[in-house]
Amino acid sequence: MLLTIRLFFLLVFSTLSIASMAQLTPLDSVTKIIIISFNSLRSITLNDSTTIRTLAGNAKVQQGNTILSGDSIAINNRTNIAEVFGHVHINDADTVNTYADYLKYLGKERIAYLKKNVKLTDGKVSLTTNDLVYNVATGIATYSNGGKVINGASTLTSANAIYYSDTKDVYFKNAVRLIDPKYDIKADSLRYNTAFKVATLIAPTVVKTSDGKIIKSRNGSYDLQSGYAQFFDRTLISDSTTSAIANEMFFDEKTGISVLNGNAKFVDSTNNIIVIGNYIEANRKTNSFLATQKPVVILVKEKDSTYIAADTLFSGLRINENSTTKSKNIKAGTPTVVQADIAYYSKVDTINNSSKLLKTPNDSIRYIIGFSHVRIYNDSSQAACDSMYYSTEDSVFRMYKKPIVWKDKSQITGDTMYLYTENQKPKRVYVFNNSLIINQQNPALYNQASGRTLNAYFTNGKILYARLKGSPAETIFYPQAEDSSYAGMNRCSGDVCDVYFANDEINKIKFIKDVNGTMYPITQIPAEKKYLSNFSWQIKRRPKNKLELFE
Repeated sequence: MLLTIRLFFLLVFSTLSIASMAQLTPLDSVTKIIIISFNSLRSITLNDSTTIRTLAGNAKVQQGNTILSGDSIAINNRTNIAEVFGHVHINDADTVNTYADYLKYLGKERIAYLKKNVKLTDGKVSLTTNDLVYNVATGIATYSNGGKVINGASTLTSANAIYYSDTKDVYFKNAVRLIDPKYDIKADSLRYNTAFKVATLIAPTVVKTSDGKIIKSRNGSYDLQSGYAQFFDRTLISDSTTSAIANEMFFDEKTGISVLNGNAKFVDSTNNIIVIGNYIEANRKTNSFLATQKPVVILVKEKDSTYIAADTLFSGLRINENSTTKSKNIKAGTPTVVQADIAYYSKVDTINNSSKLLKTPNDSIRYIIGFSHVRIYNDSSQAACDSMYYSTEDSVFRMYKKPIVWKDKSQITGDTMYLYTENQKPKRVYVFNNSLIINQQNPALYNQASGRTLNAYFTNGKILYARLKGSPAETIFYPQAEDSSYAGMNRCSGDVCDVYFANDEINKIKFIKDVNGTMYPITQIPAEKKYLSNFSWQIKRRPKNKLELFE
């Protein structure tokens, strides 16, 4: 009898519910919460205007295209609010499914408040947290007490986040971390698109890649699928052997090409080389770079670095075929970067501000090519030419088209010139044709020596001796008495000429074979005899200091 009565009342309530649904207008079916199913139903009247209906067992209600289900549901008819307890499930138009232990749903605003073991998923991406606010009308979900988003092999965690289901964008904030087989990203704030797997940097961010690369930026985007990235607002990229920093940076992991724009700096710590320019293209796979817009390459040495400037500078890396070394484990800290940049990024992550650069390994040879208006500055000597080739294999500057070298009071010119260096100091200068060496005594007197070829030798950076040969070799020399007064001018020629220096001045000249010469008293020197035919004192081309190369 009791079972019969229960079945009777259940049938009555179901009939009334279905009848009430049939009487709803189209607008009501969208705005009102409609009962779909239940195993048992109770109605509790709190006052004249408020009635609470509770559904238990297979409880399910619907508002528009949104279906709410759970172990039990309580519905407030007046406020159009539903509370769902146990095994909560929200099905939003069959596109987004949300699960939790508890749900409070505001039917008027269509906002769901979910707690404990919350999971929101669109079938590809899942968001988990213990406290979630989900706006069903806009498709926006928010958590503020910690949560996680899993997208394939990528896991993102943060204290706060806003998820936009329509655009698949997630805005993460506070203690953000993205872990992927290829990337580990830390930031204060980050925007991430789950459909395209693009991370957009909106705050100081540190990216560590599986191949050892570290990226520090605060503005840009990184396509984690294609490996293409673009960064702005001063970005740093470094690995164990190189680093790059610029106002704007673009790179493609597939090609290995990076483009640096604006106050750019590239460091090759393996070969002790730094390049600075307004525009630099670097190829990680070929270990090469192309620098334009006032570029300067620095061959780093602790107390005597060499600076090279040109309109265009290109550098590559090749393997030394004579090396027997098959492989080499290189360990290095992050190369030195601009101190202001370090100070900025130190709030995000610690930067190893090591100023030590590694020695060149035997199997790694860096070469540098300069085009147009080449200028070279070192504290011990300076040089200029139209084009240049330099290699770390032999430390020789091969200079072409109007090459010139200055050493203290001496100037060396010719058609083609090789400047051999050791420890960044000149060791030998070899001039192929039309060689000329000028040693200034005072603004009016110049010792001079010219020939077809010239070999000048240095010790500890000081010029000691030069040999000129052929065509013939010619000299103009002003010998001095013990009181430093000038006795006259000696003009000589011969097949071979040896020039000796003391204290950076020509001290003695010696000729070999077919010697001819004339000595002129100091007051009777003909004006046309004071200079050799190819004399040209080019002091205006000489770099006065290293800062001049950056102008």
